[in-house]
Order: sequence, then structure tokens, then C-alpha cells
Amino acid sequence: MTTLMATQSPQADEEIRLARQSLTDVSAFAELYRRNVTRVYRYHIAHTGSIKDAEDLTSQTFMAAMEGIRSFRGTGSFAAWIMGIASKKRLMYFRSRGNRHEIPLEAAVHYPSPDLPTDKAAVQRLELESVSRALRHIARDRAEAITLSYFAGLTNSEISHVMNKSEAAVKMLISRGLQDLRERTSLALEAER
Repeated sequence: MTTLMATQSPQADEEIRLARQSLTDVSAFAELYRRNVTRVYRYHIAHTGSIKDAEDLTSQTFMAAMEGIRSFRGTGSFAAWIMGIASKKRLMYFRSRGNRHEIPLEAAVHYPSPDLPTDKAAVQRLELESVSRALRHIARDRAEAITLSYFAGLTNSEISHVMNKSEAAVKMLISRGLQDLRERTSLALEAER
């Protein structure tokens, strides 16, 4: 591996260590899988609306990651790297179907976040249902940035890696996307990242 840039969090440092270790230790990759499977699954179900297709795409994403783990350089977070793979798998999925229309995002809100208490999960679900309906009516780049932020839980920096845009451009996409969503929902959404 090439020289790694300094990371921003202990979790990112730990994931870089796990990625290195996974070259020779399957349990290290299993830990990376455990940490990231929810975000990848929610991203895929948000786009496909199909549990079966989301499961298949999630599996394909992690198989590609396992096969290409040597290409992870640690210059961004592992989450951004794996979501970049997920994005490519999503694009291939829709190209192979000859169908660019994606299914509404409502299905993604029914996959719970295991870290949230029940009351907060219920509030999050209501917010996500409203957001998912409104996302169908805004520009694709804005919707993708918001999906990566809210459904996949990425930071603006991580989203910039996935979308191959500057962090400033991502902030603008999210800001304008949230403004679009505010106009279409009753939620007071904030750009927190």
C-alpha cells in the first residue's frame, strides 16, 4: 500500500488498520462488513425499492470490495470507498435493466438503524418517509448527495469522494437539496455535516 494520509477520526484509523489486516485475515474484513452493511443496504434499497435487489447489490458491493481491498489507500474513509463501489454497482444494475427509473425510496426507511432508541427511530422514520417522497422531485445530484448523507450516513467529505466532487460542491448540493425539500415538506431539515 502507498503512504496513507492522516485520518480525521479514531474510527477511520481503525478501519484503515482493518483494511490492511483484511489482506491476510478474513475476520478483519468481516468486521468492516459488520460496520458498513447497514449503510450499503439502505443505500441500495433506497434506489431499488426491492429487498431482493438490495440484498443482491449489497452482496455484490462487498464481494467487489473484498476482491479489490488492495486498492483501498486510506486517503478517504472506508465508508466513502465502499459507497463508491455501491454507487458503481447501482449504476450497473440500472444500465443492465435498460431502465433509468428508480423505485421510490419509501422501502429504505423501513430498515431500522440499530443504534437508535425506539422513540428516536420512530421520529427518524417519519422524517425519512417525508424526505423520500420529496426526493423524487428534486435534481438527481441533489437527491444523491442527500441520499448518501441521510440514508448511508456519510459526511460531506465522504460524499465528495463518492460523487467525485469537491466538498464545497457537496455542501452546495445538500444545501440546495435541503432547500428544495423544505419547500416540499413540513420538516425543518438542517445540514448537520
